[in-house]
Amino acid sequence: MLTTFVNVYLKMFMILTPFFVISAFLSLTREYSPAARQKTAIKVTLAVVVASFVFFVFGRYIFALFGITLDAFRIGAGAVLFLSAIGMIQGQRTVATTDPDQEVAVVPLAIPITVGPGTIGALLVMGADLKGLPDKLIASAALLAAILSIGALLLVSGRLEKIIGQQGLVILTKLTGLFVSAIAAQIFFSGLKNFLG
Repeated sequence: MLTTFVNVYLKMFMILTPFFVISAFLSLTREYSPAARQKTAIKVTLAVVVASFVFFVFGRYIFALFGITLDAFRIGAGAVLFLSAIGMIQGQRTVATTDPDQEVAVVPLAIPITVGPGTIGALLVMGADLKGLPDKLIASAALLAAILSIGALLLVSGRLEKIIGQQGLVILTKLTGLFVSAIAAQIFFSGLKNFLG
């Protein structure tokens, strides 16, 4: 039980690319007051919870609707997530600053920055992969904990930037990219193995 929780928590925490999200959040809310920034962080967290659980819970039905096998989707999701990880490692994912009058919490911060194509693919696969209610409840709790951890980091993002600096965030984003690429490879190859076997 605890192993499943920790495993899903760590996977989802990395797939949600926390340090890239923090960089994007700081960039997009640069002109915001501290109160407005906190309000935006809460909105982002709530939007990510809703979006993530829609894909996580209804993944199996989405596959059935389109007649896609789980293994075929694993291959596709693994490839997309891997490309996303490569982008993070190479530092290609950049976000422009915006004015404080523009609403950025849901789009682009929640979707597609936090819950992007690779994350959606991973959520669909992980949700459809789970068998039995106990596993689903544990995985759901772990997913919620991962999202709330990201939300907590967004709330203290200003202080975090002062401690580790923008360069520190860039380095942590690249390290996250390495972990995400390993998760993506695992999803891809398990799909390929089952597909061919």
